[in-house]
Amino acid sequence: MAESTTIRYDKGDDGIVVLTIDDPNQGANTMNAAYIASMGATVDRLEAEKDDIKGVVITSGKKTFFAGGDLNDLLAVTKDQAEEFGEGIRLVKSQLRRLETLGKPVVAAINGAALGGGLEITLATHHRVIVDDAKAKLGFPEVKLGLLPGGGGVVRSVRMFGIVNALMQLLLQGQEVRPAQAKEMGLVDEVVATRDDLIPAAKAWIAANPEAVQPWDVKGYKMPGGLPSDPKLAQNLPAFPANLRKQLKGANYPAPHHIMAAAVEGAQVDFDTAIEIEGRYFVDLATGQVAKNMIQAFFFDLQQVNGKRGRPDDVETFVSKKVVVLGAGMMGAAIAYVCAKAGIEVVLKDVSQENADRGKGYSKDLVDKAISRGRSTQEKGDALLALIHPTADPADAAGADLVIEAVFEDPKVKAQVFAEIEPFLTTAHPPALLGSNTSTLPITQLAEGVSRPADFIGLHFFSPVDKMPLLEIIKGEQTGDATVYRALDVAKQIKKTPIVVNDSRGFFTSRVIGTFINEGIAMLLEGVPAPTIEQASSQAGYPAPVLQLMDELNMELAAKIRKATKEAVEAEGGTWVGHASEQVVDRMLAEGRAGKLRGAGFYEYADGKRSGLWAGLREAFPPVADPSAISMKDLEERMLFAEALESVKCLDEGVIESVADANIGSIFGIGFPGWTGGVLQYINGYVHPTHPHHAGVAGFVARARELAATYGERFEPPASLVEKAERGETYTDAPALARAGA
Repeated sequence: MAESTTIRYDKGDDGIVVLTIDDPNQGANTMNAAYIASMGATVDRLEAEKDDIKGVVITSGKKTFFAGGDLNDLLAVTKDQAEEFGEGIRLVKSQLRRLETLGKPVVAAINGAALGGGLEITLATHHRVIVDDAKAKLGFPEVKLGLLPGGGGVVRSVRMFGIVNALMQLLLQGQEVRPAQAKEMGLVDEVVATRDDLIPAAKAWIAANPEAVQPWDVKGYKMPGGLPSDPKLAQNLPAFPANLRKQLKGANYPAPHHIMAAAVEGAQVDFDTAIEIEGRYFVDLATGQVAKNMIQAFFFDLQQVNGKRGRPDDVETFVSKKVVVLGAGMMGAAIAYVCAKAGIEVVLKDVSQENADRGKGYSKDLVDKAISRGRSTQEKGDALLALIHPTADPADAAGADLVIEAVFEDPKVKAQVFAEIEPFLTTAHPPALLGSNTSTLPITQLAEGVSRPADFIGLHFFSPVDKMPLLEIIKGEQTGDATVYRALDVAKQIKKTPIVVNDSRGFFTSRVIGTFINEGIAMLLEGVPAPTIEQASSQAGYPAPVLQLMDELNMELAAKIRKATKEAVEAEGGTWVGHASEQVVDRMLAEGRAGKLRGAGFYEYADGKRSGLWAGLREAFPPVADPSAISMKDLEERMLFAEALESVKCLDEGVIESVADANIGSIFGIGFPGWTGGVLQYINGYVHPTHPHHAGVAGFVARARELAATYGERFEPPASLVEKAERGETYTDAPALARAGA
């Protein structure tokens, strides 16, 4: 009999076998080759010894229960290996099927997080007991990685909860469920107080239920909510794909479609056929490019940006106790909220008490909304608000260990507010970290306005601050390493995902998003109708269509930034290279239509809400006679390529130092489509629209040259990109060393 290396087999005097999954080579259990071999050997042994067995308990020797599929394996599998890969998936599922049809009661004792494949293992048992612990989460996060639960998760959840509930509560959004909620919805059967209570509870259930069997294996089983052929369900089912189309707006996310198809098709056939259907959809996703892009970004790159970043072990963790936020406008008020939410005492400083009080009001509105929606309590809300001290007195900054300046984008104003506050920052040890929330002004230049430039750093937040996950940390020429590590600690403390970039005008995110907006707006001059531009940006996968986004950001601000940037380029002896989009912005400003803030932009607004595109756009920018001649693919790719090419230039210039920072910064900060894996992963995984064999970096270069020939030299690939294509390389920081699960 084969040996098991990752599953311990302990049979007690009571006849109950406790299986402990504990991979000796990893910090977490995953569905790797060692697990598959071990589970095979274990099931063989259980079947051989079943006459002497009363029941089986499955638990884990790790802090978590089981992490799921091995993401390194999923990243590596190719279309050519689909058949062999599919056989491996069948084997995993057949082992779980043999376990649940052993003829003995099988219980999962869930001691920690069971996500993805971990939850699938527990669903192949007859009873689930979980510990009441905040870290013990259950769920199917696969959809967020471009996958579906391929270990029987779709089939079993649909048979447990019915098609609609399985899709809505587990499969389509990848929700993570806590123990109490899991018990309420029937995902687990029992919640126990401590880990020590798990095995006794599992054994007690086995003793009381010697004839346990899965509901779907009982004769006469009926699926909850009915079959797709039932008139009531058949009436409601078409709403699902329709809503999905509406949500995705044509963007390249195949996983939700495959999940829905596997659920509905699998519900109409027997269990084993349903398992086969699920497997085929899973293999199609796992061998496809979108899942690889999303795994790279949302697991490996995210892990890297949140990681150590070369930090020496002897550098102490910085925990801010008191922050001064300078400026109580929209950004300052929102920064104050996220700091207070993290338990930091906040001094919200503005030129007048009235302004400061108004800034605190922003937090009160968010707190009231959270309480009304059941996401917070009155007690927690009051505690959060009590941490925010609005003031006009700079002396209130005394003892602060962190300053975040969020005033008007003007170097003189910024220098002025720092000069006013610095004399009161003398008591903190080490001296207070000095941060500036600027989106475009060079940090090295702003550092001239403070007495301690080594402690000065850019902390660029994104609006709305309470929702946007990114914090762009910008190093000036004199910013010290210790300052960078403290800024990274602040990001962690206030639950933001950090990227670190070097100083340049517009940094990384503002500079890159500018190319997307310019490209989209310039299409109006070419006679592309505004609705077509909006549709193209939605189909490309951007969360907000481009003209709508420009209205939100405001064209007066865009013109001001352009003027400052042009002056700076010319002052340094450079030549300003204009963009066709400037004509559009200037025309809109001449029409008095600067954007949402002015109540008029590319869109009309009624009471601050968008009410449709401005009817005058057709006259201002006459559309071409035959809109059907416009290539939607070209429109989509022009926006995506503009940002990807600018990111390569940022890498060449040292503005961005890591591929992971570029990918995460683009998705989390400026809405680059998640299906691409980010600006540089998009290049790695690019597939040419008319020559699919022309893929990857070389395919991207070929397509960039096509776009350059048609739309202008801004699409010419930089020399570094061409060389990378010729060498057959991809954009990567290092081989993925972490063993990871999904």
